[in-house]
Amino acid sequence: MSVHPPADTAAEPELDALYRDLDAAGLRPLWTITEQLLTPEPRPRAVPWLWRGATMRPLAERAIRLVPVERGGERRVLSLANPGLGGRPYAAGTLWGALQCLGPRESAPAHRHTPGAIRFVLAGRGVWTTVDGDACDMGPGDLVLTPAKAWHDHSNGGDSDMFWFDGLDLPMIEALDGIFFEQHPELNQPVRGEHNRSEAAHAGVPAERRMADGAVRSALDPEPSPLLVYRWADTDARLTRLAEAEAAGGGMVSAEFTNPRSGASVLPTLACTAHRLVPGAASPPVRRSGNTVYVVFRGSGSSVIAGRRFDWTSGDMFVVPSWAAAEHRAEGGQADLFSLSDTPVLRALGIYREETLAVPQEVTGVFEPA
Repeated sequence: MSVHPPADTAAEPELDALYRDLDAAGLRPLWTITEQLLTPEPRPRAVPWLWRGATMRPLAERAIRLVPVERGGERRVLSLANPGLGGRPYAAGTLWGALQCLGPRESAPAHRHTPGAIRFVLAGRGVWTTVDGDACDMGPGDLVLTPAKAWHDHSNGGDSDMFWFDGLDLPMIEALDGIFFEQHPELNQPVRGEHNRSEAAHAGVPAERRMADGAVRSALDPEPSPLLVYRWADTDARLTRLAEAEAAGGGMVSAEFTNPRSGASVLPTLACTAHRLVPGAASPPVRRSGNTVYVVFRGSGSSVIAGRRFDWTSGDMFVVPSWAAAEHRAEGGQADLFSLSDTPVLRALGIYREETLAVPQEVTGVFEPA
């Protein structure tokens, strides 16, 4: 039933008739829904949440034993389903996050799609992702890009299981009614030349052109990074240097992976960032427009998100929805996090906003997984 403002009693029958006729015509009067549409600040449906690695990993191992990777299923992936999204398999309103796994000597079929994707490796070796013919070897802590419309498949040439974080802009592209999907005519695309061709082509690129201290603030590029793989050894060295330089400062340093050609985020729609937390201090409480998914690569600690404390350890994944204040702290030693966000889109549209709170948040609750 439509809700409308009080009116003169004599006019009420006519107004009721007006609202009925508007509904029948598929029209909604703006004066009754303005407050629903134009809110003072973002009101995402996604809620702060955490998925335990200790829960996900055994389930993924069971899936390796029970669920084959083949045409039709395409991928063995456990998607993060935010409870605020009504059953949708999305970590947040604009971001897909998931744990993907591949067993020994398996191959995930080649396909391509308009959503852009990234892979952040959690455990295992001997796997490579082939992107438009370039086979990119994958090891723990490595970041591999599969840009929109690029053919890609995954192959495990080793004898152990492989696990990585999948991040996509799929919900965003779905909202734009822009999803296209195509299977490769062959089960696996041909590998052209030696492995890691994009990496070899950018071997001489200085480190500062592969990662930006802090975050990319202004560079925009509609094209994805031509460098398809970013190695953990380089990331670790960058974070170590930043942490040493900030030894007397806050508890977290960050470096965003960048397009070495333009200095923009690695994909037009997705930003990938590495964070190092040093024990003894928490990061400042910050809220940002747009959504962010965090992956705990190493160490343990906690995050306060919108007043609720989330305790995490290696392998856990958690989400900070748009405009939810978040601060992070390592416990018992150094901790390294990886994050995926939709920030490049908000910046390109001129609607990105960020605010550092003057004081730490009051903790009003502690997350307890079901």
